[in-house]
Amino acid sequence: MSVNNTISLENYASDTGSVSSVQRTRILTLIGTIIAQFALGSVYTWSLFNAGLADKLNIPVDNVAFSFGILSLSLALASSVSGRLQERFGVRRVAMAAGIMMGLALLLTSYASNITMLYICAGFLLGAADGTGYLMTMSNCVRWFPERKGTISALAIGAYGLGSLGFKYINMSLLENSGLNHTFVVWGALAAVMVVIGGLLMQDAPAQQSNVAQTNNRQDFTTAEAMRKPQFWLLAVIFLTVCMSGLYVIGVAKDIGQQYADLSLTIAANAVAVIAMANLSGRLVLGVLSDKMARIRVVSIALLASLLGIAVLLFMPMNMNNFYVAVACIAFSFGGTITVYPSLVSDFFGLNNMAKNYGVIYLGFGIGSLLGSLVATAFGGFAATFYLIFGLLALSLLISLIIKAPQLQAQHA
Repeated sequence: MSVNNTISLENYASDTGSVSSVQRTRILTLIGTIIAQFALGSVYTWSLFNAGLADKLNIPVDNVAFSFGILSLSLALASSVSGRLQERFGVRRVAMAAGIMMGLALLLTSYASNITMLYICAGFLLGAADGTGYLMTMSNCVRWFPERKGTISALAIGAYGLGSLGFKYINMSLLENSGLNHTFVVWGALAAVMVVIGGLLMQDAPAQQSNVAQTNNRQDFTTAEAMRKPQFWLLAVIFLTVCMSGLYVIGVAKDIGQQYADLSLTIAANAVAVIAMANLSGRLVLGVLSDKMARIRVVSIALLASLLGIAVLLFMPMNMNNFYVAVACIAFSFGGTITVYPSLVSDFFGLNNMAKNYGVIYLGFGIGSLLGSLVATAFGGFAATFYLIFGLLALSLLISLIIKAPQLQAQHA
């Protein structure tokens, strides 16, 4: 732990009791965050429910699948305001409210009798609950560990990714044994309990002292100040590009395998497991690496990995091995970038306003989740989307190699 961060924690300890009590609070907050993130990550099992809901509502699967795009957009919008909710109500209350809302959204989804109700409950409500809890709890936890931002991001967001894998088996078992509607009820109850328990373990992180920022030749930018910097929008372009490539390919991986690569259903479906492991590996490997080298360089590595994956899809003969390598590279890049980006934003614009500043950039998650599908629909097929993603990744890689953090100024810009 650096001297400045130790001083900050000791000042906080003088108000709360002792350094040991602060350490205990930090660890409990980390544990609570991991529990909550695991439950919040369960929304990424949504593809398990597309076919069943399509049969129940007697509508095409594509219409049901669009609810996940709405969920992603709602998640991003909620994430952008979660920092302000924390300032007003505190991390514990907001996290608990997010958990209860998540449970209610899934309960209401079990009663959805038409596509409109599905979009409202499983799209807007579930996405809002997930987004409110996800970014706020992760950012708060990172602020408790300023000396290990990358590692803590990896643990928190890794739990989010692992939650999608863990709940995949939970929800598959429930679907096989209990049916569609009961699965939503049990899933909602379990997720709500986990997020509420996690929230009870959390406490709001103390604000970092200004001398921490000055020591690193940086300052804390408000969101308005950060948005006036060109670096803010360049980081936003990179983030949108990675989200577009990752979410599009992850969301239709099975279809890419069957329709684009002409692989069997079994081989194409196995891409789900490949993606889950690569996604989790990216979060852990690049998250830890970001504490050992410049985070923007870690993002450059992630962009190279995704560029390689898209290049394989575009320019290599499609067989099982090449298909798995391609989707693994893209998932690794997406998971790693999502992990590193909150700390990268704090490197550029300060730690105290990280949740709010990253929240605006995080809107690219929702936009990217829809953009790939819209391009594919407009231009008819996977190839057009792949070429667009390839160009955007090349541009983003160039940006990552030349961008510099804003320098400290005598007064806020």
